[in-house]
Amino acid sequence: MNTSDFYYDLPKELIAQTPLEPRDSSRMLVYHKENGKIEHRHFYDLCDYLKKGDVLVINNTKVIPARIFATRLPRTEKTQEHNTEVLLLKRLDYDTWECITRPAKKLKIGTKLDFGKMQGEVTGFKDEGIRFIKFTFDGVFENILDEIGNMPLPPYITKKLEDKNRYQTVYSKVNGSAAAPTAGLHFTPELLKKVENCGVQIAKVLLHVGLGTFRPVKETDVLKHKMHSEYYEVDEENAEIINAAIREGRRVICVGTTSVRVVESASDENGFIKPCKGDTQIFIYPGYKFKVVKGLITNFHLPESTLIMLVSAFIGREETLRMYNLAVKEKYRFFSFGDATLLI
Repeated sequence: MNTSDFYYDLPKELIAQTPLEPRDSSRMLVYHKENGKIEHRHFYDLCDYLKKGDVLVINNTKVIPARIFATRLPRTEKTQEHNTEVLLLKRLDYDTWECITRPAKKLKIGTKLDFGKMQGEVTGFKDEGIRFIKFTFDGVFENILDEIGNMPLPPYITKKLEDKNRYQTVYSKVNGSAAAPTAGLHFTPELLKKVENCGVQIAKVLLHVGLGTFRPVKETDVLKHKMHSEYYEVDEENAEIINAAIREGRRVICVGTTSVRVVESASDENGFIKPCKGDTQIFIYPGYKFKVVKGLITNFHLPESTLIMLVSAFIGREETLRMYNLAVKEKYRFFSFGDATLLI
């Protein structure tokens, strides 16, 4: 199975640069697994496809302003301000983070960094430009980050985001993500209430989105790709909401690929969810047998990405490419701020 098997041609103008208002006004391509039928609707039509007793699984992670800039020390006359970019990926302890850095080659162990309101020192490294940075600061780290940090928008979004809350879901709660679980961006509080009024239960899980979700596949052979670990949690209450649906034959529909990765990571050999927390490196590609998920709400994903591979595992590679090529023809909006798909 080659990475190129998951390629499709996308005109640049279909990459959404700004979110729509209101959130649920985005288009929604509905794909029916049973017969391959495709419908073109809007996200506010979601309840037309949900049944009483369905469980909708959402990821309530919250994006932190994880993109920060520093100056390498010591300064010289030729030193340029903000000559280093740091993206916080995962908190390892109180003051140390795993980070993506640029330019990584200049950040040797012991390199000191000035972020203005705090200082940093490189204490270790991994591959792919990843460094461990220990921060020193006075006060509360999160408050300082709010002052100096920027929302970590994907590189294909080139327009400035006027309202940083538009890169958060309306149900975001737990700080820790380096990127938004973008399928959830389509929900409004009113639509969530409507969903519950339809008799649908909401289950909340947590996965802090990091490099594992978005790291590009550089291997020609898909099976050689190694996922980066991401932290996840499922508590007892929400595990039971999902398990009750499984026992009673009701559908579990995940909002986003991150929610899929949580429930599939937390499920046992019998397909039931265990309350747990930890890191997951689960890589879902064609051939994977889903234990829990019966439906998926997700956006349109980058060619040759692990996310389009997950979708291909769910509905088949050929059907995924047929759906994507139709979406291009119909001029859907793609990627983080783009339109949605409902796969049921």
